[in-house]
Amino acid sequence: MKGYRLARRALFALDAERSHEFTMAMLSRHPASGGLLSGRIVDDPTRLMGLDFRNRIGLAAGLDKNGEAIEAFDRMGFGFIEVGTVTPRPQPGNPRPRMFRLPSERALINRLGFNNQGVDALVKRTARIRRRAVLGINIGKNADTPMEQAELDYLACLHKVYAVADYITVNISSPNTKGLRELQQASRFDSLLSALGDAREQLTARYGVRRPILVKIAPDIDEEALIGIADAARRHGIDGLIATNTTIAREAVAGLPHAHETGGLSGAPLLKASNAILAQLRERVGPDFPLIGVGGVMSGADAAAKRAAGADLVQIYTGLIYRGPALVPECARALRAAPSA
Repeated sequence: MKGYRLARRALFALDAERSHEFTMAMLSRHPASGGLLSGRIVDDPTRLMGLDFRNRIGLAAGLDKNGEAIEAFDRMGFGFIEVGTVTPRPQPGNPRPRMFRLPSERALINRLGFNNQGVDALVKRTARIRRRAVLGINIGKNADTPMEQAELDYLACLHKVYAVADYITVNISSPNTKGLRELQQASRFDSLLSALGDAREQLTARYGVRRPILVKIAPDIDEEALIGIADAARRHGIDGLIATNTTIAREAVAGLPHAHETGGLSGAPLLKASNAILAQLRERVGPDFPLIGVGGVMSGADAAAKRAAGADLVQIYTGLIYRGPALVPECARALRAAPSA
């Protein structure tokens, strides 16, 4: 879309995080712009996890951490929107600068560190928003919460978002909160899923509705750990897995400006590794277990490749920054036409 190419030139003249903040403020104040920028909404009705999606393309967590632009993204044509990661208490995240573009590879590196206004602010905001898209809320732990108490942070968030979310994602895979990925280890993962499952039973009784719980995993994981996560998720009644978060690997961008920066790498270089994890998961969990593919989707063809690798639904983040809102209907159409794995 020519209009976005011009806008991107201006946005890319700014620091990456300032550009993001400007864009989010614009979408928040002018939600109708979402529909004007993306074009016609694609209908591809899909039922999964007891939820009705108007199409298979979603916004990944991280872009709208505080739920400030849900209405704009809804009008952009997403079938589902995932906001967060949100933590029990507000926190500023890691020191700036903490976002870096690698334009030649259509990639980003970020070490934001769950910067957000806290779960209470998010719940208050989302409770009054009208939307057609399915809403997911991605939950995490505060940076200063000891790992031994991380479970309590996830439970606190689960209790607060349950009434306003359509589904809840448990983020244990960000590389930007110290020690977080330790929660993917077998003993801690089992304990966390058990606690979340028990809490959901109580919340289901209270609200009269069972909210799906998903877990988002990292691409930097070996086969043994991946099998353990897949098996534990099924054993504890988790409703789906999201593969994958950003990567700490740098082989695909070695030598480029900013490639040495710590944080998670997203964008085109992540596609192959993310799809490999997705395919392994599909083989392990079988054909009927819900999987959401995310990582490196820069075109409709990339979205179709996620579907071929085993994804039921697909999310985008960095592709939206590089390609603009026209990517949403492009991916939705590609997913509508694509056969499943």
